[in-house]
Amino acid sequence: MTTSQPPGPAVPLYGTDFAADPQRTYAMLRARGPVALVELAPGVTATLVTDYATALKILHSPQDFAKDSRTWQESAPPDAAVLPMMSWRPNTLFADGGDHARLRPPVTDSLRRTDPAALRRFVHDTASGLIDAVADRGHADLIADYAAPLPLQVLHLMFGCTPGLSARMAAAMRALWDGSDPVRANEELEDCVRDLIAAKRADPGDDVTTRLLQHPHGLTDDELLHQLVVMMGAGVEPVAGWIGNALWLLLTETCFAENLVNGGVAIADALDDVLWRHPPLANYAITYPVRPVRLGGTTLAAHEPVVISIAAANTDPAVVGPDGHVPTGNRAHLAFGAGPHGCPAHDPARLIATVAIEALLDALPGLRAAPDVHLHWRPGPFHRALSALPVVFPARTQRTTGGTPCPHHATST
Repeated sequence: MTTSQPPGPAVPLYGTDFAADPQRTYAMLRARGPVALVELAPGVTATLVTDYATALKILHSPQDFAKDSRTWQESAPPDAAVLPMMSWRPNTLFADGGDHARLRPPVTDSLRRTDPAALRRFVHDTASGLIDAVADRGHADLIADYAAPLPLQVLHLMFGCTPGLSARMAAAMRALWDGSDPVRANEELEDCVRDLIAAKRADPGDDVTTRLLQHPHGLTDDELLHQLVVMMGAGVEPVAGWIGNALWLLLTETCFAENLVNGGVAIADALDDVLWRHPPLANYAITYPVRPVRLGGTTLAAHEPVVISIAAANTDPAVVGPDGHVPTGNRAHLAFGAGPHGCPAHDPARLIATVAIEALLDALPGLRAAPDVHLHWRPGPFHRALSALPVVFPARTQRTTGGTPCPHHATST
């Protein structure tokens, strides 16, 4: 079977122009068909899927689209910034068939044993502590002061990390997502996880790491390391981005804010609206055709990366209404993936994001975007996340009683 690339030149998914307005790029790519040629980093091309139905077909066809990236890696640029995010690891994310069937249960089982009530209390207490730290100032950066540290501190509880260790992990994970010094960041993250494993072997606890160590499937040391790398990577950056993107909409979209503050839409439903329109993991779920595959009018080469554009598929005109919205309560978005590799941590992620928004609405009346601030989105092909979200609010020591949380509309994109 003759293979060919999708039509048109490769469109870069990196840099500040793409980060500032990715939907413009997705609309241009969508006009080429359900798949299009993109560049994830200089010299790293991939097929991007922008069509919802095509994305679902791929995600539910592991027999045709594998997760193992090792054949592609043999010819990939060794210094590509995206390589640590795409390189094969012996964990469930990159496993197929029998290997996936063996590696997935330790992840799902260890997460399932986390007590939701205890997790909710911990998230609420952590959120309250972060809010207390800024409440008397009257101003904050909701990314650096809230959205970023909150899931990180939850990591302490779920995985049994010390604060110092998880802070090192967070810095390494952020660098991996941004593509800044990715080789060093990957080495630092793996060193952190090795330290965590050693600590839990010496002192087991009621945490995810200990459960993975003790799981009857008997993970090897290498498998254990890389299972934890992917679980932590998915548990911090995307959740922080989800919270940050929700807060951005709360401050910049009048309709979104009014529905949320006045109870017109439940927080859980508002958070799904965020996932439909601004998913924090914008482009990922990477697969590799096991043989030449006919897709979208093009025959794709075997072992070349096919990237699901979650952000583009979720806003596919065939799926959303003319106003870009889907009916409230619809959770058919692809933010958590689909098929056998769907995210196993969607329940704790949703709980963390929900409690984060609840706590902030309750605690900071009069929250609004800081004046004359131009927001910047972090560059990178995979995520959609703000670098900062400056806000102002009446300082706690200056408030009168009876205030009502009421975010004001501000244009700051």
